[in-house]
Amino acid sequence: MTHVEIEITAELVRDLVRDQHPDLADRPVRLGARGWDNQLWRLGDDLAVRLPWATGSADALLRKEHSWVPALAPRLPLPVPVPQRLGEPSQRFPRPWIITTWVPGTPADRLPVTRAADAAESLAGFLTALHRPAPGGAPAGRDRGGPLADRAEGFARGLTAATERGLVNDPDAVRAVWHDAVTAPEWTGPALWLHADLHPANVLTADGTFCGVIDFGDLCAGDPACDLAAAWNLLPDDTTDHFYAAYQPTVDTATMRRARGWAAARALAGILIGDDGVHGRPGGKPTWGPPAHAALQRLIATIR
Repeated sequence: MTHVEIEITAELVRDLVRDQHPDLADRPVRLGARGWDNQLWRLGDDLAVRLPWATGSADALLRKEHSWVPALAPRLPLPVPVPQRLGEPSQRFPRPWIITTWVPGTPADRLPVTRAADAAESLAGFLTALHRPAPGGAPAGRDRGGPLADRAEGFARGLTAATERGLVNDPDAVRAVWHDAVTAPEWTGPALWLHADLHPANVLTADGTFCGVIDFGDLCAGDPACDLAAAWNLLPDDTTDHFYAAYQPTVDTATMRRARGWAAARALAGILIGDDGVHGRPGGKPTWGPPAHAALQRLIATIR
């Protein structure tokens, strides 16, 4: 089932909550956002309902969040949406859904940070707290957190597509960033907890700095370089060194190199999705383009 086959409305959300969690049924319902995998509906002032709508994989991602995020959230220094209730499939809506806490703020693709040093320290503190060894039963990433070489084909396709659309002026420089990253030594440490989807739409801002991190659907265990890429994708120019100085433990050179590769892949994806949005193509988000272009330019500058 996709969003084409069922329309999610405020009335449907109210009915679902009333049927399965009647103690919350008197709260007002209003649309919060339509994301990549899920729709987000406000439930009163402090809760939100997330329902899968656009991808078949969203069901498993929501159940994963419900299982793992509550134990991780207390140690994280930025607010995150903590699952409170699980909604089971029913005749009204044949997919699982969750109720989480609501995290206020504006996504960074719409309101970038302006207090660069504070933002760098905030992001570093968040990842320092998150990046702890994961237990043996922790979920594996869906193409994230593993060896960069596993993403080589997808990276090449993305670069070709972006170049053909005229969105990348120096594809050779982008390839050089990727080559340096993919040839770096692989991660040999323990598999660490990762958010694994730290792009600007999943990090919230307020008062010029970061104020929350959302969407833990890709939570997994693996190479921290996957998350450390966020320094390039989220922070303003000339802030990356400040971030790495604040992150603990000190990051080795190989991990920094791999992080640039993850950042380049994420930037290319953002550029393409942004272009799709500008031209009204399905799945496009025009606000993703500017921060992705800026990130790619920062990365290219590291090899010049």
